[in-house]
Amino acid sequence: MSGVTPPSVLAGRTALVTGAASGIGAAMVRRMAADGAHVLAVDRDEAGLKALADAVAGVEPVPCDLSDLDAVDALPAAVDVLVNNAGLQHVAAVPEFDPEKFSLILRVMLEAPFRLARRTLPRMYGRGWGRVINVSSAHGLRASPFKAAYVSAKHGLEGLSKVIALEGAAHGVTSNCINPAYVRTPLVERQVADQARTHGIDEDAVIEKIMLEAVAVKRLIEPAEVAELAAVLYGPASASITGTSLSLDGGWTAH
Repeated sequence: MSGVTPPSVLAGRTALVTGAASGIGAAMVRRMAADGAHVLAVDRDEAGLKALADAVAGVEPVPCDLSDLDAVDALPAAVDVLVNNAGLQHVAAVPEFDPEKFSLILRVMLEAPFRLARRTLPRMYGRGWGRVINVSSAHGLRASPFKAAYVSAKHGLEGLSKVIALEGAAHGVTSNCINPAYVRTPLVERQVADQARTHGIDEDAVIEKIMLEAVAVKRLIEPAEVAELAAVLYGPASASITGTSLSLDGGWTAH
């Protein structure tokens, strides 16, 4: 009807977003709150969460270190949309790669998403609707040297997402990955410095010669672009989008 505002797509829904204090996670939180969700913003950065909650209505800060799996198991289960976004990076050749760093990255980026899905899926099944959105990466589809743990975690997340899609389909639950190339986030900014040290080149050269070498669209992606693609995955066209990986990679995987 003309002049009537349509209901918000996530009105009455609860979303949980990990890695929510900055970058992609913060952009997701803002978009989901704008779409009417009550958003549980999970991050170990308590100050960042507070600033986000102060700035955006409908956001509840939930401080948590995802490397503490007992703490992960205590996170809220009453969730309709789960966004597994938190991540970290370590750059080193395999012979020099710290095994503790490898375990940490797998714990935060693969085991924590599994535990969160395991915790939240029963509620989604019971309500006959749910959305699991996994922020993967072009590195979930391709590999790069010096990133053994990150690439392994993202490839594992891709498989986990597909299993959830197959199991959840009969219950109205979808599960998908978003696969961006390099996004303008604090994580990427730290990678630039790490790669510069590893390769012995300056930081501008890292962006041009390493990060964007295989990318046809020669720019970093903005976090809000990732949030816009996520909105498709919980929006009115989302019911049959499941078990897939949506590339937002500037043509990287077209090679």
